[in-house]
Amino acid sequence: MGKGNDGDRYVVKHEDGWAVKKEHAERASGVFRTQKEAIDRAREIVDKTSRGNGEVRIQREGGGFRDSDSGRRNESKAKDKR
Repeated sequence: MGKGNDGDRYVVKHEDGWAVKKEHAERASGVFRTQKEAIDRAREIVDKTSRGNGEVRIQREGGGFRDSDSGRRNESKAKDKR
């Protein structure tokens, strides 16, 4: 996981599906059957814990990160180009 802030959450592949983790955390805050479920939960956490100032970073199936979804307070009308 790259550098980020304390409000960021990562959606990463897990042996039981997809996990939501905080950067440098040993344990996941949740494990979900689908990536969509994990992304939805990560967005909820970012909105609540960092008041929408964090980002949801989404891992590809094969590794690496495919996307970053800004929290509601970081969101601009322009689409992310990462």
